[in-house]
Amino acid sequence: MKSAKKDFSIFESFNFENKPVGIKFLLNKPEGLDRLDASMPICRMLREAQKRAPFYAGKDNFACVDRLILGMDEPTPFLESGQIGAKEKIYQEARANRRIYQYIEKIPKDTIRYVAFAVVDNISFTPDVLIFTATPSQAEILLRAISYSTGKPLVSKFTPVLMCAWIFVYPFITGEMNYVVTGIGYGMRTQKILPEGLFLISIPYDLINMLIDNLQEMEWVLPITNLSEEERKEYSARVMEEITREYQNG
Repeated sequence: MKSAKKDFSIFESFNFENKPVGIKFLLNKPEGLDRLDASMPICRMLREAQKRAPFYAGKDNFACVDRLILGMDEPTPFLESGQIGAKEKIYQEARANRRIYQYIEKIPKDTIRYVAFAVVDNISFTPDVLIFTATPSQAEILLRAISYSTGKPLVSKFTPVLMCAWIFVYPFITGEMNYVVTGIGYGMRTQKILPEGLFLISIPYDLINMLIDNLQEMEWVLPITNLSEEERKEYSARVMEEITREYQNG
């Protein structure tokens, strides 16, 4: 397993209550990590990683439909038919629940057998996905950093069920950043894994360097956010005056 080379120290400036966690999907058993000695859903493993030394999990450690999205189990007909969501009153009919399986990203069967977890200040591998647990103020900085150099819109994708697919697998498969808000997904909500209103922001490996570079370059606290209404008007007027002058001189 390739060692981590990127400097993640910039994330210490956020003073996260729950540290960012790196995730690695593996075909073969990793060296230098202990195996998790319990069985739990993958979303709870995220919280577990924030509290303990790095670890990895195998098929027997996963205790939910996470085995399906990780490609460790085949879906059962009654699951993909949508019967559960209809019986539990989450969806109007099974047909609505079954439709989500057209959109849920799943890792191809048996192409991974283990998943490694570690907080960024104690990580020994290059993560496939980096997951942040952030307050709205922290999320504003992270999300702005993602679009800072590209201008691309920030899109959140999720379904009320199988939220783990959108947090862990969707960014890995698609290369797209994703974010969800705690309290919306029923799995994490019913287990009371995190308080409501926090942002879970998932960054795929190919965007991590850009995120760090942009955080190092941009202003985290924009001047306009700390001004009074009158000061904002004056500030905006000065900006417009400068833009107009540059245009006229161009």
